[in-house]
Amino acid sequence: MKINKLVTSLVLAGLVVSAPLAYAESNASGMTDTQKKQVQDVVHDYIIKNPDVVVQSLQIYQQSQMDQAKKTIENTQNNSPKYADALFHQASDPVAGNPNGKFTVVEFFDYQCPHCVDMSSVIDDLVKNNPNVRVVFKEFPIRGPISEIATKAALAAQQQGKYYEFHKALMTSKQEPLTEDAIYALAKSVGLDVDKLKTAMRSDAVAQQIKANYKLAQDLQLLGTPALFIAKTNISKGSPSTAIVFVPGQVDKAQMQAMLAKVSS
Repeated sequence: MKINKLVTSLVLAGLVVSAPLAYAESNASGMTDTQKKQVQDVVHDYIIKNPDVVVQSLQIYQQSQMDQAKKTIENTQNNSPKYADALFHQASDPVAGNPNGKFTVVEFFDYQCPHCVDMSSVIDDLVKNNPNVRVVFKEFPIRGPISEIATKAALAAQQQGKYYEFHKALMTSKQEPLTEDAIYALAKSVGLDVDKLKTAMRSDAVAQQIKANYKLAQDLQLLGTPALFIAKTNISKGSPSTAIVFVPGQVDKAQMQAMLAKVSS
C-alpha cells in the first residue's frame, strides 16, 4: 500500500473510532462526569473488541467515495458537449501542434502536478508524431501560489510567441519544488524577455483567462489534473456525448493513440 493511502486509512480509522465517542460526549449534557466516562469506555471497549467494525466502516466509506467519483466522471462525460466551445474553440488558449488539425486534445494541468509532468512527454510525442492533431492547453493552477505564478508566466509568454517552449521548460524542470526564481530563470533560458513577461503577468487578460479556466473546470466537475478531452476539432455544442472522449487522469502514448483512433472512427 502506498504511504498516502495508508495515512488516509489510518485517519479514517481514527474518525471511525472517535466519532461515536464524540457523539456520546455531545449527548451527555445531563450526565455526571463519571457517567460520561462510563459511556465512553463502553463505546471504546466495543470498538477495540470488534475491530471488524472499523474495517467495515472503511470499506463502506471507500466504496461510497468510488461511487461518487464514478458518478462525477459520468456527469462530466455526458455534459461535456455543452461546453464544446469553451473547451475547443477559445482563441485565447495556447495551442501546439497543427492549429488546423482535424483532431483536438484539450489538457487541464498544473505545473506542480507530478502526473501532469509525466504526461508532458506524451503530449510532446503527440505533437511531433501526429500532424493532424492540435493540442489546447488549459492552465489550471490548483497547487498553490507557485503554480499560479507559473501559469501567469506561461500565459504571458504567449505575447512573446514562446508559450510552448516555456511550457515544456517548466514541465521538464529539474527544480523541485518549483520556485519563483526558477520560473524566471527558465523563462530567460528559452529567450523570453523577463521584464516584459512580468509586466504581462499582471495583465487583466491573463487574470481573466485563469478565471475562465477555473469556471470551466468547475462547470465540468473536474476532480483534479491532468484531465483530457479529445474530439474532432469541428465539434459543436449539439454533439452527442460520445463525440468527446473524457479522460480523468494520466495516460501513456499507446493509450493516447487509442483514444485518438476512437474519435476518428
